[in-house]
Amino acid sequence: MTQPSPPPAPVPAFASRDPLDPAFWDERFDQGYTPWDRGGVPERLRQFATELHGLPTVLIPGCGSAYELAFLSEAGWDATAIDFSPAAVAAARQAVGPQWQGRVVEADFFQYRPSAPLDLIYERAFLCALPRAMWPPVAARWAELLPPGALLAGYFFFDNNPKGPPFGIAREALDALLAPHFRCVADEAVLDSMPVFAGKERWMAWRRL
Repeated sequence: MTQPSPPPAPVPAFASRDPLDPAFWDERFDQGYTPWDRGGVPERLRQFATELHGLPTVLIPGCGSAYELAFLSEAGWDATAIDFSPAAVAAARQAVGPQWQGRVVEADFFQYRPSAPLDLIYERAFLCALPRAMWPPVAARWAELLPPGALLAGYFFFDNNPKGPPFGIAREALDALLAPHFRCVADEAVLDSMPVFAGKERWMAWRRL
């Protein structure tokens, strides 16, 4: 006889309710409440890393635990991960190990200046972590950081739940957000999503016009 699944763990009580405040994320990392954290590198990114020629310079904003940083760095990419939450940065530095700790930077995405021109921005639960009012500034900053021909690639979360994070977007809204500066060159189903994203995210790549 199949045993019933255990009930989900209760959500801890948090003092901060504003995802624009680093303290919001500090609390969640400090209390180990990170349901978006898969504990490793998603399969489509592994495949993507074999598809690009050369050794791209990549930025990972809102990096969380930054497992992708170590993976891409070990593949020879010039990768930097940033987060404005000190607790997230500490978690990332622990996750990537001594070899790549220096590649994890505590920084605000809207203020950070890369040391070299970017070939790629990797999107993984950054846009959906921010309230919808912040999406136009994010898209504008993506466009500012990426030169023509560069790529914005990763995972985009589609949902209409008014509450978040994660804050989902409609496909038409994403097209409207990015079309002024980007052209979609890949749009694929995701088969290994975390439960919080299951059935609602797609792997996409957008080329800077």
